[in-house]
Amino acid sequence: MPSLDTDPIPSTPGKFKIERTHPMNRQFYRCFSSSSTMFLWALFLIALTVSYLSFQSFVDSGSRYLSASWGGIQWEKQVRNSAQIHRRGGMAVLVTGAGGFVGSHVSLALKRRGDGVVGLDNFNNYYDPSLKKARKSLLNDNGVFIVEGDVNDAKLLAKLFDVVVFTHVMHLAAQAGVRYAMENPQSYVHSNIAGLVTLLEACKSADPQPAIVWASSSSVYGLNEKVPFSELDRTDQPASLYAATKKAGEEITHTYNHIYGLSITGLRFFTVYGPWGRPDMAYFSFTRSILQGKAITIYRGKNQVDLARDFTFIDDIVKGCVGSLDTAGKSTGSGGKKRGPAPYRIFNLGNTSPVTVPTLVNILERHLKVKAKRNIVDMPGNGDVPFTHANISLAQRELGYKPTTDLQTGLKKFVTWYLSYYGYDHEKSVN
Repeated sequence: MPSLDTDPIPSTPGKFKIERTHPMNRQFYRCFSSSSTMFLWALFLIALTVSYLSFQSFVDSGSRYLSASWGGIQWEKQVRNSAQIHRRGGMAVLVTGAGGFVGSHVSLALKRRGDGVVGLDNFNNYYDPSLKKARKSLLNDNGVFIVEGDVNDAKLLAKLFDVVVFTHVMHLAAQAGVRYAMENPQSYVHSNIAGLVTLLEACKSADPQPAIVWASSSSVYGLNEKVPFSELDRTDQPASLYAATKKAGEEITHTYNHIYGLSITGLRFFTVYGPWGRPDMAYFSFTRSILQGKAITIYRGKNQVDLARDFTFIDDIVKGCVGSLDTAGKSTGSGGKKRGPAPYRIFNLGNTSPVTVPTLVNILERHLKVKAKRNIVDMPGNGDVPFTHANISLAQRELGYKPTTDLQTGLKKFVTWYLSYYGYDHEKSVN
């Protein structure tokens, strides 16, 4: 059998001429053949790599799409269903911060009376996210769909306004807490200022524009010593960064009202408390520490004066929020263009009955049936103010706002919820 190196011989019989190949040509041929093969292999490998990277990019894109918390046909269906109005003259409301304390209560109240409600919340970890998730579950059981996302996400907001024609926006998303601002000031600017502007941009570009009700704060009164606090009082001396961001919000919303015709109502909440509340609030943390047998820290103001707060029960705050939505008046702009003046309002929502912090602790002791271990210290310079007291005459006149729950009654409802939610037993907690 001939070797692979012998010259080829035609299989067809007949005359033929044998042409010997020069050794140099043979080496060149082999080299060329080898180079061509390597070149083809290189092309193949490059093509294979490009194909793999393209496929991987496709997979990654698909994974990102599938793992996204918003978007898609099913998501849009959930948003539309949640926004569906079930009463004559009802409204379709986007509630930001719907997984929060006030947001969850307002969302539930609106949904139960037949309004369409879509929630938005980023479920951050400023406090235990499991509590926010529990509120979300409660709202979901009542037909309120909460979109998980950040109010700074302009694309998400644009998508929501594209899917639903919102008549109103209840903006409650914010970075809360006075003392935390000293640890993470950037989060307050991100949420309370940048987030507000992003939302206002979405609202002013919407057609039709929604009416906006948003949460300011009693903290804007800052170092003001005139009591009770009135909406006409000066608010240019904030005592904390939190207060400063809320004051900035009031100026920013006024600008958007003036330029774009957005109907805007700002609500200055006074120390809201109640079931499903925020764990960083004093009444909540006091309850936890008292039941655990830990000492609680009670601050005193100058000259050993007890701190006092205008504690306002959550149900009363909800009444003020809903009343503000009902009386908001329409925005006058369209697609970012103003057509006329629009309402701009600010209201205090408080209880008008300030109570000292030691009195608050006394009430908790009675309801918990446990004596508190008190550690009384002077108030540090952390942005807290010595007292708050709301003048609510304007809200009474314009909104029909009338608080009905005193601190004794409200704390009893809170303690009942707390013991049930966290599974405490009275006898065990005492022992």
